[in-house]
Amino acid sequence: MARLKITQTRSVIGTKQNHRDTLRTLGLKRVNDVSVKEARPEVLGMVHTVRHLITVEEVD
Repeated sequence: MARLKITQTRSVIGTKQNHRDTLRTLGLKRVNDVSVKEARPEVLGMVHTVRHLITVEEVD
């Protein structure tokens, strides 16, 4: 299974509570935090929800 490197690039100030909760669930607390997750359907859905706040790279 592929792994995703997720980096928070934008602040959560002024965003919806749902987006803040999603970032916290992904393991991101502040700008430039990095989290590596398996590319599972539930993770991909969370990434899609906050795609404007993060960058995603595939890692081996």
